[in-house]
Amino acid sequence: MNTKYDVVIVGAGVTGLTIAYYLSKSGLNVCLLEKESRVGGVISTIRNGEFFYEIGPNSGILSSYEAYRLFESLKPELQIDIARDASNSRWILKDGKCVPLPSSILNGITTPLFTFRDKLNLLLEPFREKGHNPNESVKELTIRRMGKSFFEYAINPFISGIYAGDPSKLITKYALPKLYNLEQNYGSFIKGALNKKFEKKDEKQKLVSKRVFSFKGGLDSLTKTLAKNINGDIFTSCSNVSLTNTNSPFSITYTKDKKNVTITADQLVTTINSHLLLEVLPAEIKHDCPSFGQMNYAKVAQVIFGFKKWNGIDLNAFGVLVPEVENREVLGILFSSSIFGGRAPKDGALLSIFIGGSLKPNMIELSDEQLVEIAKYEVKEILHTKDNEPDMIDIYRYEYAIPQYEISSGQRFKEIETVQEKFRGLTLAGNIRDGIGLSDRITQAVKVAEELIAKVK
Repeated sequence: MNTKYDVVIVGAGVTGLTIAYYLSKSGLNVCLLEKESRVGGVISTIRNGEFFYEIGPNSGILSSYEAYRLFESLKPELQIDIARDASNSRWILKDGKCVPLPSSILNGITTPLFTFRDKLNLLLEPFREKGHNPNESVKELTIRRMGKSFFEYAINPFISGIYAGDPSKLITKYALPKLYNLEQNYGSFIKGALNKKFEKKDEKQKLVSKRVFSFKGGLDSLTKTLAKNINGDIFTSCSNVSLTNTNSPFSITYTKDKKNVTITADQLVTTINSHLLLEVLPAEIKHDCPSFGQMNYAKVAQVIFGFKKWNGIDLNAFGVLVPEVENREVLGILFSSSIFGGRAPKDGALLSIFIGGSLKPNMIELSDEQLVEIAKYEVKEILHTKDNEPDMIDIYRYEYAIPQYEISSGQRFKEIETVQEKFRGLTLAGNIRDGIGLSDRITQAVKVAEELIAKVK
């Protein structure tokens, strides 16, 4: 084992693995330290009899060239799996019925999701004054520009699906920057969307399909393939990781196999959640980033049902999202076997039912039996199953499921810049900044790797 590295990375999730992959390809001496017994972070694919499913993220959206380039570089070991066309449809629950989210102007006119008044008012959206409050919440912005019913039956469930969050607390500028920039740059969502549609794309942009994807064998095929192709040291089951010297070369200590280890590095990168980051950083750095302790995470329970024979409604969609105003006990139901093939028997179904979130954080504390009963009831009511008992049940709880980009985010981003400027050689990465999606993580990782290669080489 080496004791001196060019770069040490704390956290072997997809961000840390991608950074290490590119650094090792450039010839740098790199080390990854991971608290858990395996690499991959929140990404994990479970195989359970005739079913296989994801815990953590269930899929990604190919929304960046950096993600496309990474996947191409890992072929043929890594094979991308693009979602079936049927999964392009998203359902919203309204009055106990699953209603497709409009995908065209005609659908938007005829859908029962939105009120007639809001549909008419939408014609005036391009002429409304753009907002001037940079800290406007997702709820405030949506109602101001589109109306209450659009918020209740489009944006509210959309936010549940992405953040499991509270739209009245999520700040649009940070949580949905693309939506925020449409208004700020074009004065209107509609005008912005039309301009984007007809903008000329360069060759890289043409490769960004924005399709939903996974990989043959599941999402953990990505993290396993990355780990296999990293020419460096990867240590799992590392506890008590801490930075003990804040000047480059940094000193990092950790415990592995009941032994205390000290290593040094010219560059240190953290990719872990804020609550874990506070355990790693020394007091003199933590003093400069007080907002890290204010960062909230949605608490989510996931109940997975596998049916060898499905007897409910046809699941020809991505899933169904449940608006807050429907007063149900679930955030939504993902139709995993409809999105990708091979996840369940031919005539069966695989469902992921999500419970809790920022609006109902205490739901995660319910017993397994209570969570299963809620899931059974909601599946029966929403998807009209005929007293069909699942053939497979699994349950996962996520205490720190999804970071919430709330009002403290702006201060956190400033503090990250301050810390990185003051403590040269330290990079604070991960989902504490730059977005939460899989493509967001890869894009950030590529940028960090390029910056480190330029510094060290």
